[in-house]
Amino acid sequence: MNKDLPQQLDRESLRQLSKEELVDIIIEQAIAIQQLQVTITQLKQEIERLCVSSNLDSKTSSKPPSSDLLKKPEKQKSETEEETASPKRKPGGQPGHTGKTRKGFGRVDRFEILRPEFCTCCGNTVFLSEPVKAQTQQVAQLVERPIEIVEYHRHTCKCQHCGALQTADWSEDMIPGQDLGVRLQAFLGWISNYGHLPYEKQQEMLWELARVKIGVGTLVATNERVEQAIEPCIIELRDWIKHTQPNVHVDETPWSVKGLKEWLWVIANSGFCLFQAADTRSRAELETILGTEYSGVLSSDDYSVYNG
Repeated sequence: MNKDLPQQLDRESLRQLSKEELVDIIIEQAIAIQQLQVTITQLKQEIERLCVSSNLDSKTSSKPPSSDLLKKPEKQKSETEEETASPKRKPGGQPGHTGKTRKGFGRVDRFEILRPEFCTCCGNTVFLSEPVKAQTQQVAQLVERPIEIVEYHRHTCKCQHCGALQTADWSEDMIPGQDLGVRLQAFLGWISNYGHLPYEKQQEMLWELARVKIGVGTLVATNERVEQAIEPCIIELRDWIKHTQPNVHVDETPWSVKGLKEWLWVIANSGFCLFQAADTRSRAELETILGTEYSGVLSSDDYSVYNG
């Protein structure tokens, strides 16, 4: 093919070309058009794929809920549509709703009597002891120091009767050799595993609430102790599910652990919920949890199998 064709293909230049040169130009243009058509087709397919993918969420596909994105409406509703459309339900109690918190919290830790300090009419500061009217309201308050530091002094004493030495038992609220009390360790285990609060945020929370400095190492060790403490209960629950439950609901979802993709399994019913971390989403993982001889009904979003 002729490589010396003119760059400017105006009429005058084309008239000076031979038939062979004109044919070369037509062929080159045909090849370029064909390549452009292929590129356009590929771009259209990619755009369609992206559009379809962006419209899928955990409700319309097998994507996990964590992959859902916030989507804005494609166009704003007109003022007429906004006026005729039913009002959007606001969070919280609705008009006419009977509140639950206003009924009380089930306990009162202390009472505080509020009496007037002086009369706004005459300035007198002495009032009759019996009130004319009394109003009551329970309020949940965040106390100044929700965590208290207790220093236990454990004494060993001599019996006055026989002279034997007797050492007092440690308090049930603490564990010898550990800096955090039993209830505080349980609370940290809850916010760490159920609340998903990182150790650094736990440090900040403890400092803000009680001006208590606790190292990350202590928090990690606390979480490990909580894990060891509840392990027998988890094993007991798993065995109970295997042998007594006629039906269970099973599902799994991707779970990032230190940047690595793992899977979090859940086996649940109306009265319990068991979570199990696993490396894969294969049937072998399910058999590890429920065993190979489970005789009940397994229900999930993918299948429902009766193994009786």
